[in-house]
Amino acid sequence: MFTKFWNLDREKQDRIVNAAMKEFSQKGYDLASTNQIVKEAGISKGLLFHYFQNKKQLYLFLFDYGYDRIVEEFYQKIDLTQMDFFKRTREAVMIKMELLTVYPDIFKFMEEALLEDSAEIKVELEKKKKEFIEINMEKFFEGVDYSKFREDVDLKIVLKIITFTLEKLSDEALFKAKLSPTHEFDYEKIRMEAEDYFDVLMKGFYKQ
Repeated sequence: MFTKFWNLDREKQDRIVNAAMKEFSQKGYDLASTNQIVKEAGISKGLLFHYFQNKKQLYLFLFDYGYDRIVEEFYQKIDLTQMDFFKRTREAVMIKMELLTVYPDIFKFMEEALLEDSAEIKVELEKKKKEFIEINMEKFFEGVDYSKFREDVDLKIVLKIITFTLEKLSDEALFKAKLSPTHEFDYEKIRMEAEDYFDVLMKGFYKQ
């Protein structure tokens, strides 16, 4: 779909992506200006819409681009031979912290996308988020050793409890970021809070 864009040299691709992510991150979808994007990227507006039909298509492309970039590297780093549920989940949190320092601009854009409530793109964004979560939950937990969990509890219910707990932590972090003037995420605080929950969940659901 974006063949014309992918045929550009890497340097020009990066200029367009970086300029667009910066503008959307700073101003949100509705207030972001394609005039500012092309100025920052050093291209004409005609060329921008030659690669992407409109502002909406550009934004959704950036969401996919950012997600794919982070996920690809995440799965290069995560040890999926680690069969312990909580050890693998803990490692995932640490990798996310590491990737945050490597790709701060992409994370900033993705964070703002999670907070975005523009009516023009909200339906598409929610659909993409749901699909991405479902795909990666299945991939991430493949091969986990569930024999460490207590036999006197329903594993499906336990996994739902753990998933809901982590989702609630994520929702709270999003809510706090949305209330913050800078929309900043305190990842270290999130990591430490997640560790506390991991300890309680392990004690409650793992065999002693």
